[in-house]
Amino acid sequence: MFQTTRNRLALWYTAITAVLLLVFATGVYFYVRYTLIERIDDTLKHVVEVVERSLIIEPDDPVGYHINLEASFRQQSPTVEDDRIDLEFFNPAGELLWSTFSEPLILPLELHPRGETVRLGNDYLLRQITDRLEVDRYVLGYLRVSHPWFEVTRPIRKLVLDLSLGIAIMITCGAVIGWLLSGIAIEPVKESYQQLRQFTADASHELRNPIAMIQTNVQMAIAYPDPDQRQQNLKVIERLTQRLGRLVNDLLFLARSDSGVLQAEFELIPLDALLLEVIEEQRASCRQEKIELQLNILGEAATEEPYKIFGDWDQMARLFTNLIGNAIAYAFPGDWGDKPRQITVTMALKEKTGRTAGEILQVTVKDNGIGIPADNLPNIFDRFYRLDPARTNPGESSTGSGLGLAIAAAIAKNHKGKITVASKDQGTIFSVSLPRAT
Repeated sequence: MFQTTRNRLALWYTAITAVLLLVFATGVYFYVRYTLIERIDDTLKHVVEVVERSLIIEPDDPVGYHINLEASFRQQSPTVEDDRIDLEFFNPAGELLWSTFSEPLILPLELHPRGETVRLGNDYLLRQITDRLEVDRYVLGYLRVSHPWFEVTRPIRKLVLDLSLGIAIMITCGAVIGWLLSGIAIEPVKESYQQLRQFTADASHELRNPIAMIQTNVQMAIAYPDPDQRQQNLKVIERLTQRLGRLVNDLLFLARSDSGVLQAEFELIPLDALLLEVIEEQRASCRQEKIELQLNILGEAATEEPYKIFGDWDQMARLFTNLIGNAIAYAFPGDWGDKPRQITVTMALKEKTGRTAGEILQVTVKDNGIGIPADNLPNIFDRFYRLDPARTNPGESSTGSGLGLAIAAAIAKNHKGKITVASKDQGTIFSVSLPRAT
C-alpha cells in the first residue's frame, strides 16, 4: 500500500516538474525567437535609413525627380558570405533596376515596411523590408532589403536542442528527487499508521478482557440461582464496568486531544492550591500503602500570586493525579529492605531558557522506589505501554491500562508545557514545566 502511494507521489512530482519545465522552455523559445526577429528587423530598418540618406536625387525637366543609380549604388563584387544583406531597387512601375543578388529573385514587389518573411523554393527563407522612396509625394521607386532567415533558424535549432537536452536531464533528476522526497514524506504516514495499528490492537486487547470477564460473570449469575453468588457476581460486574468506563473515557480524551477538539475551560488558576487539593485527594491511597507524601514550594514570592498559570483546572488536576498515582505504583522499595517509601512533590519558579523570555513553573514528582530501566524511558509516555508487572506495586497492577502517562503528556502539551522523566538505579523523577501567567 505504501509502496503504491510512494510511486504515485513520485509520478506526480515528475509530471508536475515536466509540465513546469515545458512551460518554461516554451516561454524561453518564443522570447528568444522574437528577440532574434526584432534584431534582424532593426538591422534591416537601419540599412534602409542609411541607403535613403546616401541616395543622390536629381531633378527632371520640367517636373519630377530621379535617382542617379550609378552614383548612388556602386557596383559590388559578388561575395559568398551567408549573412550578407542584399539590396534591390525598383522603379515606380515595379521593374527591377538594380540588385546585389547574382540572380534576380522571382518575387512580386509588395510593400513591407515592418518586415516580412518570404520563402524561396522549399527551404530558403528571407526576411525582407520594402520601403517606398519619394520626394514631395513624388515616388522615385522602391527599395527592398533582404536578410537570410537562417540567422533566426540556426540559433533557434541550437536552442531547441539545448532545451530538449536540459529538460530531459532535469526531468530525470526530478524523478529521482521525487522518489526520494516521496519516501521521506511517506515515513511519517507509515509511522502514524503503525502507531494506529498498535493503538487499535492494544485498545482491542484492553477492551476484550473486561468484556470477557463481564460475560463470564453474567453467565455464572444466570447458571447459579444462589442469591449470595449472584450478588458477588454483580459486584464483580460493577467493578469491571467501572474499569471499562474509565478506559473508554481515557481513549475518548486522547482521541479528542489528537484531533484538537478537546473542550477545555482555560482560566487563571493557582497551581499551588491545585497541588494541595490533589495531594489531599491522594493521601488516603498513600496511607493505605504506607507512603509518605510531601509538598515543597521553593523560592520566595516576588508578587502576591506568583504561582498562577493559564489552564483548565480539571485537566491539570488529572495530570498531577496521574503522576502521583504512577509514583504510588512504583514506590515500593523492592530490594532495599524496610527503607521508608516516600513521594515528594516540589514546585519552583524558574526563568525560562531559550529564545523567549519569561518564567516557568516547574513541578517535580519524585519517588524513591525501584525506578524505571533506561531501556524503557523512551517509551514511557506511549499509549498502553506498561513495564514488567513484577516491577509494579502488586496493589496497582490489576487496574492500570497504560494510558495515565500518555494522558499526562497530552495535557502538558495542550497547556504549552512539557513533561520529562529521569530515573537511575533507584527512584524516578517526573518534571512538568508550565509557562507562568503574567
